[in-house]
Amino acid sequence: PDGRASVQRARYEASDFKFQYGYEIPLDYLATRMADLAQVSTQVAYMRPFGVSLIFIAIDEERGPQLYQYDPAGYCVGCKATSAGTKDDEAKNWLEKKFKKNPSLDTKQTIQMAINCMQNVLSTELRKGEIEVGVVTTENPNFCLLTEDEIEDPLNEIAERD
Repeated sequence: PDGRASVQRARYEASDFKFQYGYEIPLDYLATRMADLAQVSTQVAYMRPFGVSLIFIAIDEERGPQLYQYDPAGYCVGCKATSAGTKDDEAKNWLEKKFKKNPSLDTKQTIQMAINCMQNVLSTELRKGEIEVGVVTTENPNFCLLTEDEIEDPLNEIAERD
């Protein structure tokens, strides 16, 4: 319920912004607005903070790809890579180390890095039926899930490297 309520509120904020100003809401504004609303619930005794962290992704015409994350305490941060959920701190540390070595990646390298991160943090060998990979690129800004066959290629390349 918390995730649905947060997403519904984000949609409301985005549509209200477009109605008032006539253009799409900038991602940094939406993420900051949602974090501000979440932070208010930590200050009022009669409101329970939402127990969900949201990750916002968009491709801005002026700024290019953007990624923001906010947590239930109202902390909002823009980043190049992030994770949420179990072992997210370990995943963020792993991603930070890898991004220092190679800050610019193509789509294929990014998919491999994400899968490799999950394998390292979870200490398990992932199979194609166990994960879902969603992709949004500047060339194709529509969200799409990769098929199991498309996921198999990066998994095989990671296995060959190791």
